[in-house]
Amino acid sequence: MAALAASGVGLGTVKLHFLNSKPPSQFLGKKIKISTLLHEKHVSISRSKAHQISASGLQLVDVFHDVFLGVGVGLPCTVMACGDMIYRSTLPRSNELTITVPGVILALGTLSYLWATPGVAPGFWDMFVLAFVERFFRPTYRKDDFVLGKKLGEGAFGTVYRVSLKNDSSKAGDLVLKKATEYGAVEIWMNERARRACSNSCADFVYGFLENSSKKTSEYWLIWRFEGEATLYDLMQSKDFPYNVEALILGQVQDLPKGIERENRIIQTILRQILFALDSLHSTGIVHRDIKPQNIIFSEGSRTFKIIDLGAAADLRVGINYVPKEFLLDPRYAAPEQYIMSTQTPSAPSAPVATALSPVLWQLNLPDRFDIYSTGLIFLQMAFPALRSDSSLIQFNRQLKRAEYDLLTWRKTVEPRASSDLKRGFELLALDNEIGWELLTSMVRYKARQRTSAKTALAHPYFVREGLLALSVMQNLRLQFFRATQQDYGEAANWIIQLMAKSGTEKEGGFTEAQLQNLREIKPKKKEKAQKNALASALRFQRKILKTLNESMSELNQRSKSLWWTRWIPRED
Repeated sequence: MAALAASGVGLGTVKLHFLNSKPPSQFLGKKIKISTLLHEKHVSISRSKAHQISASGLQLVDVFHDVFLGVGVGLPCTVMACGDMIYRSTLPRSNELTITVPGVILALGTLSYLWATPGVAPGFWDMFVLAFVERFFRPTYRKDDFVLGKKLGEGAFGTVYRVSLKNDSSKAGDLVLKKATEYGAVEIWMNERARRACSNSCADFVYGFLENSSKKTSEYWLIWRFEGEATLYDLMQSKDFPYNVEALILGQVQDLPKGIERENRIIQTILRQILFALDSLHSTGIVHRDIKPQNIIFSEGSRTFKIIDLGAAADLRVGINYVPKEFLLDPRYAAPEQYIMSTQTPSAPSAPVATALSPVLWQLNLPDRFDIYSTGLIFLQMAFPALRSDSSLIQFNRQLKRAEYDLLTWRKTVEPRASSDLKRGFELLALDNEIGWELLTSMVRYKARQRTSAKTALAHPYFVREGLLALSVMQNLRLQFFRATQQDYGEAANWIIQLMAKSGTEKEGGFTEAQLQNLREIKPKKKEKAQKNALASALRFQRKILKTLNESMSELNQRSKSLWWTRWIPRED
């Protein structure tokens, strides 16, 4: 380590001595007196030359002074009064936290990433704390504890019954039991996740366990609290829809004249409740993949619509029930892409790694837009009575496909020769300057990235009017937050476009008619051949690497595939 002597600092043939006078500067500390040194050969120097050397020495000191101030460095011994001889390694170090702009930016970026959808920090808290604590307080049941009652439904993956507990006759039929033969473990996981993260969005889940039986295929038993039998599909099949929903939500029949505006208010209320439920699911990393009227039930207790049947859902926070190149969907309500993630996405790694990488994959693929497309079709069915049957919906999907999934093109084709039911739907969506139609077209689009999200849809002006039920305090706060953070900058973009395209002169800030005509006649350039395009070659090489990694990961997963999360599901003794 270099040492600095308090007795002086040697500068060539000039020696600097410190005096004890009052320091004029807080950086250098003391005045400096300059005297010349004699060479070993005793060369004499005249007084005038000595003054010249002293003047040049002072200029040299001023230069060093400016350099030290410019880089923020002071002479340690002059500033800190450290004694005759100190070393830099012995200087005292500050224990205080130094706040810098790059540090603040890094900290904010880290926090934003940890809480970005689907949520790294909430995911670790949910999996390793809440899920662990919940096991000690949840009730436990066995199949002998239930008395089967009315069969509510039956499907390919299980049968649903209304049941009651043997030892509690006062609450007969207050539970719903589902015997699931396939995807039962997945549904138990998803319902427990939804119960902890967004209990108001899905049916009230109680318990789930694996039944040990002599059958070749074991059955998973899932129990919910009974909240009602009517699904949105059942209500939509009634000729009195949507007025029958108004009676359920308000608890009484309204003695008001029927009309399009009243129907629009009811449909607006239903759609807002569905979007609130979807946003809660998506915020926790769950994509339903099977949104349809049959999977939306009306809760008589809360007088709201809730989502059921999570057997096809995918938990993209940890990668459960997601397999590349495989999909679970209903073709009547499925989005055109069919996959919620790119087929190039490899299989999910271990849970901590998948959780840490989940925000990146979510932003790259936007899997929640799959459910938004299905919700848009439900909105379409509520507005158009002619599209509520399965056959008419299948025919609509064919027409939309021929129109390249452009609702405006479909409208131009169908509206001129539309039936009375279709015309009524067009009139309903055209209310308030076609604001309902604007929301619908933002939800039903071919490309997933061009669709709106549930948050942005809730912030749409279509929901400015209050629905049938007043929003709760939390819903109001969420809605105000969505409107503040999900601003639509379309009006500003339209203003700029109108300004650019305004006919007139260039001085007025627009294009001339001749310039507009030239812009219309411009044809897009033909794409270069892939062989000559370096970017295309790089992308092909990237796809080959991803394909190789995907195949390798799939092979490893098949060799050592174990559903680690099923170990948390209770088994009947």
